[in-house]
Amino acid sequence: MRAPAIRAVGFLSGAEVDSGAGADPALRSLGHPAPGAERLRRASRECLLALAAVEAMLEDAGVDRAAIAGDRTALVYATAACYAASNRSFIEGGGTLHFALTAPAVVPAQVSIEFAVTGPYAILIGGPPATLRAIWHAADLLERGVADRALVLTAETFEECADLHARARRLVGRPLVEAAGCLWLEPGDGELILASRRRARGAGRRPAGAEEMFGCAPLRGISRWRRRGRDEPLELSGTWRGEEATLTWRAHPAIEVGGRRSA
Repeated sequence: MRAPAIRAVGFLSGAEVDSGAGADPALRSLGHPAPGAERLRRASRECLLALAAVEAMLEDAGVDRAAIAGDRTALVYATAACYAASNRSFIEGGGTLHFALTAPAVVPAQVSIEFAVTGPYAILIGGPPATLRAIWHAADLLERGVADRALVLTAETFEECADLHARARRLVGRPLVEAAGCLWLEPGDGELILASRRRARGAGRRPAGAEEMFGCAPLRGISRWRRRGRDEPLELSGTWRGEEATLTWRAHPAIEVGGRRSA
């Protein structure tokens, strides 16, 4: 697979938010962002955080919304916790989503509407391996010429269902860290390699004190790689329910910052 170039990335993390005294040490929430517009008054927290992540990505690229609008922009969404809050609100009542099983489609739909992104889209559900496959799928769309640019979007919220996640201590790390991210990819050079293998039972258990942000973890890795600013290989890895996946760029991904290309 031809490796895509990384144009920009926006990433929001509850790990960088001061929760204040009395906050649950097992949860780092991103809080409740203001809708900002009447049309977003009924939007879920996942939607509002995803919109903020796209805005952060545009700021990183130094461009306005028009740069990603249109049918030549693909959108690939990856998430693991997408059903939790919607199913709970559906069962307990009071939620705004009338068809709970459509929860995964709500976030990319809201982003598409808000930013006029009308190109190909896909939704992948799972942890970090699903996000790595989302990047792989976006790279495939670019390589086949289906799109000129591709956005890989992730969002994970835990506040509404922290007690439910607490019951899965063997599978879920602590603390739970809410996050949202958006990665802008364009055609690039080099090779992109995706590898996956099954791990032995118990081998994928998260150690005590390991942050858990499900599908957002790979985009956090890219964000950290960008901040380091060093000419080093980019390799992302993650585990989920016994699967370990790795995504490797066999070339330094070209980066565009504010319209200027660097290597």
